[in-house]
Amino acid sequence: MRRLPPGPLATWLRNTPEIEIWPAWLLRARASAQARLLARSVRVLRRKRDGSFLAAVCSRRLVPLVPALEREPGLDAARAALARQAPARGARIGVLPLGRLTQRLATLGLAAEDYQAATGLSPVPEPAWLVLAGRDRWRRPLWLHPHAARAWLRMQAAATADGIVLQAISGYRSHDYQLGIFARKRARGLDLAAILAVNAAPGFSEHHGGCALDLGTPGDAPAEESFERTAAFAWLCRHAADFGFRMSYPRGNPHGITYEPWHWCWHAPGAGPDR
Repeated sequence: MRRLPPGPLATWLRNTPEIEIWPAWLLRARASAQARLLARSVRVLRRKRDGSFLAAVCSRRLVPLVPALEREPGLDAARAALARQAPARGARIGVLPLGRLTQRLATLGLAAEDYQAATGLSPVPEPAWLVLAGRDRWRRPLWLHPHAARAWLRMQAAATADGIVLQAISGYRSHDYQLGIFARKRARGLDLAAILAVNAAPGFSEHHGGCALDLGTPGDAPAEESFERTAAFAWLCRHAADFGFRMSYPRGNPHGITYEPWHWCWHAPGAGPDR
């Protein structure tokens, strides 16, 4: 792991509809030439659809990592995002336009209006900024909405003080990443109804807003109903609300989602659509 570079943007992810802008120190190079370039980069442009590295930011200029970078969809929006300063603590974060929601759902044979009416779920826009909130169980960077990140870290510390280990399994997921989950499960032979019972449709997952966490604890399999029998789950039931978190999909929930004792979402009092 490279040394954390100085500056306030070292732990922020800038989000645009097609491209994420990552701090370079968090990314692992996939080839030796990339490694040398990333070692002297500040940020890296990463395609959301497949995670490909598109360009490195070195001395305020873009160094391409793919052919025909100038034809990359969303590059202009990413360039504009590079010029923005990280928001001050407590500032409005802003959200991305829902954009290709209808198109993504159409690839699954779904209509947004029909899905929303059937489930009672609403579209969830992605935040324009996310903050690093530690690591998940597999040591991957955990990105969350800044307000949810602060609440999560306070809750995790409080649990630790009580002898409870809470691990993040999953945090922020983009609309494109959610669509990829459906594609991979369908490739394994699952039908759409079975997938929709455990995953919200792309554009409708609470994970898109950076406020939802899948939680686990050592010794328990991730994202399994067995989590409800752990001391960590009992602690969450008693204390999570003190930090603004609540379980989104209890048994018999009206959304048609299978019981998920591991899925908890942060809700700020009086929060608007950009929370």
